[in-house]
Amino acid sequence: MILVTGATGFIASHTIVELQNAGYDIVGVDNLCNSDIETLKNIEKITGKKIEFCNVDIRDGNKLKEFLSKYKIDCCIHFAGLKAVGESVSKPVEYYDNNIGGTISLLKVLREIGCKNLIFSSSATVYGTPAFMPITEDCPKGICTNPYGWTKHMIEQILIDVQNANKDMNIVILRYFNPIGAHPSGMIGEKPNGIPNNLMPYITQVACGKREKLFVYGDDYDTPDGTGVRDYIHVVDLARGHVCAMRAIDKNCGLDIFNLGTGHGYSVLDVIKTFEHENNIKIPYEIVARRPGDIAMCYADPAKAKSVLGWVAQYSLQDMCRDSWNYQKNML
Repeated sequence: MILVTGATGFIASHTIVELQNAGYDIVGVDNLCNSDIETLKNIEKITGKKIEFCNVDIRDGNKLKEFLSKYKIDCCIHFAGLKAVGESVSKPVEYYDNNIGGTISLLKVLREIGCKNLIFSSSATVYGTPAFMPITEDCPKGICTNPYGWTKHMIEQILIDVQNANKDMNIVILRYFNPIGAHPSGMIGEKPNGIPNNLMPYITQVACGKREKLFVYGDDYDTPDGTGVRDYIHVVDLARGHVCAMRAIDKNCGLDIFNLGTGHGYSVLDVIKTFEHENNIKIPYEIVARRPGDIAMCYADPAKAKSVLGWVAQYSLQDMCRDSWNYQKNML
């Protein structure tokens, strides 16, 4: 059994689909603070398989342990956490409490139930303003530019310390770049509560008329068109990376770290133009001041994931834009 925390979230839901298709049985937990229980039903429609699920906050260790005691958990994939960069700047206490406190609670429960394998959902934000481009796993972790990044930075250190103290544990840290897109079925995708904090769901909400226009935060960065450049990766590619990470776990890897990105950087305007072209929809936007905590450019060197895990991103930016819009239309 694989335990998936934050199971109804954007990346976790797609990963569950890929895991189930690969033959794994899933136990999911989520407190549903920024996701929808309907996602579970849609996952089951896609895969035809049942998910054992509990609505629980992982900070509630007693309730979590009580639920998990029914199962033999072989590995935990830990997604649960607040994830909006901008919001973390205005709500740092909530982010530290939820993300770090939740992880510590989870680690205690995993120890008590005898689970020694963990895959952690980290982020390229741990590199801060990167020392070089493209970013390899050898790039030094930098000064993070926002509390969200610091939570990932600190949790990574906690996991390194835990593995150092428990050499029989296997921990894989996956540093994500910028996941967008949706499942090609159009049945699951990114569905934030309230105003979106990420680029693509905001674009799709503008496209369907739910929002008047898109705000582009800054056009004065040192990038080709002045807007921020990111390594956008299709969420299904990212989900496949977790299935590949299970291979490292199965080989008793100890502790290892991988970047999951395409190796290509696209600006905000690149994404807007590609979305417009692929879906034949005009996206009105307004340039506004830079957002606190953002950096100019960030893209991966994913060579290690290819050589060790056999993982390579397969989807294009065009695919990401088409699948995102397909999912948004299905929600209308």
